[in-house]
Amino acid sequence: MILTTVLGVAGVQAVPAVAAACTAGAASDFNGDGIVDTVAADPEATVNGAKRAGLVRVVLGGGKGVFEISQATAGMGATPERGDRFGHSRAWYDADGDGCADLVVGAPYEDVPKDGADLRDAGGIWVVHGTPTGIGAGSIIEGYTQTQLDSSTVTEEYDRFGFALQAGSTSSSAPYLVVGAPGENVNSGGKDHADAGCIHYVQGTTKATANQGDLGVPGEVEAHDRFGYSLTGTNRYFAVGAPGETIGTDAEFAGGVTVFNHTFTSGVPTALTGLDQAAPGLTGAAEAGDGFGTSIDMTNYRPSGETYNSDALLAVGSPGEAIGTVDAAGSVMVIRIEPAGGYTEMAVMDRGVTDVDGDPAAGDFLGQRVTIANTDTGVVTSSATVRLAIGIPGHDAGSAQDAGAVQVFRPLDSSVGAADRILTRAAGSVLPGIATVRDYTGISLDSGSSNLYLGVPYSKATETPRGALHVIPWTDVDGTTSTGTTTYKPGTDGISDAGTSFGVVG
Repeated sequence: MILTTVLGVAGVQAVPAVAAACTAGAASDFNGDGIVDTVAADPEATVNGAKRAGLVRVVLGGGKGVFEISQATAGMGATPERGDRFGHSRAWYDADGDGCADLVVGAPYEDVPKDGADLRDAGGIWVVHGTPTGIGAGSIIEGYTQTQLDSSTVTEEYDRFGFALQAGSTSSSAPYLVVGAPGENVNSGGKDHADAGCIHYVQGTTKATANQGDLGVPGEVEAHDRFGYSLTGTNRYFAVGAPGETIGTDAEFAGGVTVFNHTFTSGVPTALTGLDQAAPGLTGAAEAGDGFGTSIDMTNYRPSGETYNSDALLAVGSPGEAIGTVDAAGSVMVIRIEPAGGYTEMAVMDRGVTDVDGDPAAGDFLGQRVTIANTDTGVVTSSATVRLAIGIPGHDAGSAQDAGAVQVFRPLDSSVGAADRILTRAAGSVLPGIATVRDYTGISLDSGSSNLYLGVPYSKATETPRGALHVIPWTDVDGTTSTGTTTYKPGTDGISDAGTSFGVVG
């Protein structure tokens, strides 16, 4: 429950830049020392006796400590409650311009008090400011409901504000924050459309909302589209997934994705294009239950002849996609986005594609999570610089049903199956551990230019009963180095031996 109304707006630089020792290091650098820090959530953790209240742990790089943040943290102005799922979503950016990254945490199932009653699952977000000595207790913390973030909007039951988050800085170095509210009801044509969904967008002092009924935004407002269910972005673009989107007249939950840039048109973020599997130039067909846009991720792309990353690569997961007659085998598409809104399909990956390892299997849900990374944005983008990791949480590893797997691709290869690799938990592999029933490996993924972050929050293995997060160098995945995987888990490396589902990232 959010107890206090705070002042200021995330991304507005309303908080004085007091942390003079911060040096504007890596993007996830909360103490400003120039070293990458690691964020791992446990949204199902019990906090102060409240089951599934949720928490987030921040592991500072260089062995400088572990910080645990929950709604019980001093200064949070909130109370842990059953089912809040604090940490369900996470993002980071330098909101106040002091050189220390600031952590944004969503609790989309937060109940918000209003007029003596609770608005169930209205949702909330918190911005926890980094400092040279760490993050959490002692940090400046700002909490927002929808109305507190933007007074022109209304906080309502089941909006699930904060279900998805995206943050960063634009190409002009302005901090921005996008917040998804996929449960938002949207009125269009005199009718209220349940769970149509919307996003909140903050850049500097400018705040806006967007839904599919706004001028220039592709698509139309429909019940259960869940616009804002997934978010991603770069310094030039951001994208919004609506996996419940109906395509045509009867393809319910076929899904769609809208790509925006960071400018405004008529007070709304400028939409560049709308994508779905019926869009011209894209492979496949929009079918009921595909869930195109369930997971999305984006990275910078520098075309030949350009001196900067003018374009982007967008990865889109369709975990409900049938491959041939095999239901919910799953598929992923990589699409190049250009500044004027043009797009080009670069690759489609599923287990029915020639040379791709593995066979389509019902209930694999390939594409439930995706992460794409450009390992060197200082050169022209090529197959050598781009990596894509795809979660397959329903994959059976030997006799271990639903143990899960992650399949890694070079999506710009002329043959996407030429160098793909399947990662399952195994002793001595880059993904250590033991594959056990219903681990759902692949449900938690993130990446940067150097590393793949692979969480197994639902691990059933005896050595990781509360979950684990594996940090794997991309070069180790390629097989060109053997640096070694770093594994974080409760009870080691200063992480408290408590929790339920440690390792949620992405």
